[in-house]
Amino acid sequence: METIDLVPFTQEQFDAWLPRAIAEYAHEHVSTGRWSEAESIEKSRAEHERLLPQGPATPGHRMWSIVRAGDHQPVGLLWIQVQDKPTPRAFIYNIEIDPEFRRRGYARQAMTRLEEEARRLGLGSIGLHVFGHNTAARPLYEELGYVATNINMAKKLA
Repeated sequence: METIDLVPFTQEQFDAWLPRAIAEYAHEHVSTGRWSEAESIEKSRAEHERLLPQGPATPGHRMWSIVRAGDHQPVGLLWIQVQDKPTPRAFIYNIEIDPEFRRRGYARQAMTRLEEEARRLGLGSIGLHVFGHNTAARPLYEELGYVATNINMAKKLA
C-alpha cells in the first residue's frame, strides 16, 4: 500500500472543492430528511460560509490534501476544527477520498496521521459525525476506535 502525506490545502484547491462540497452536503441533508430540496443548496452554502469564512485560512480550522507520498497525486481531503471547549479536541468536518482511490487504505492512513497531529497539538480526543446511511465509512471509524456518542433514528412512512 502506498503511503500518504497531509499537505495544507491551498486557496486554489479550496475554490475548486467548495461548489462540489456544497452540493454534496446539501444532498446528504435532503436524503436524511433534514432539509428540503428547495432550501438545501442555500442552507449548505450558508453553513460552509459560517464555518470557513476565510477558506482554508480560517482560524481554528485545518484543511489538508491527502496525497500519495510517492507521486504526490491528490487522493482526497481532510478538514478539521480544533476546539477548546469543553476540552481541547479536534472535530473532523470532512474526510473524503476521491471515488477512484477508495478502498485502498488512504482514509485509514489519513485518520492515523490526524491522530499523530492531534497528539502533537495537545488534543485529548477527535470527534466526527457520520450520516447513518454511510455504511461504508462507519466500520472504518469503529475499527479505528471511534464509538457512537449519540444516535438519532427515524422511520420513513410510506
